[in-house]
Amino acid sequence: MNGPNGANDRPAEDEHRRFARYLHELAVVRDEDEADLVTRILRDSDTTMAQSATVRHLDRRATQLLTDEGFTAWARAMAEICTEREFLARRLREWTSLRSITLGEPWGSEEVTTGSDWFQRKAVETLSSPAVLTLLAEAGRTRRVRADAGRRLRQRHHRG
Repeated sequence: MNGPNGANDRPAEDEHRRFARYLHELAVVRDEDEADLVTRILRDSDTTMAQSATVRHLDRRATQLLTDEGFTAWARAMAEICTEREFLARRLREWTSLRSITLGEPWGSEEVTTGSDWFQRKAVETLSSPAVLTLLAEAGRTRRVRADAGRRLRQRHHRG
């Protein structure tokens, strides 16, 4: 039987194995080898799978490094590698914005209101800035973001 679920469906099987292998390699890569590994993964012929593995890695590493002084150099190195991949480049820019807000550095309301749905959900989930939460409660892209931001504000108010 040939077709999507047939015995000759080796490419899909290989894709899943490569994806799992990439995730494992990214989870254990040494800092000094990270850029080379991400570059190699992004050269995979299955660009969607390669980007998916890479964005998972970026999210994991950015979460780990968010308040660390090494974040800026790491984000710059990853941005250089991902410059041709708009989705990955945007994700890195949004992580950089989340970092700025988290650290109390200057940020602009436009970068928050024009951020992706992912960015706005992540901001509501992780940030404690009343200004950002108020902005998202009023001008978030989706009903979910607006409602969740309003709920977080009310929780903060009741605790305070």
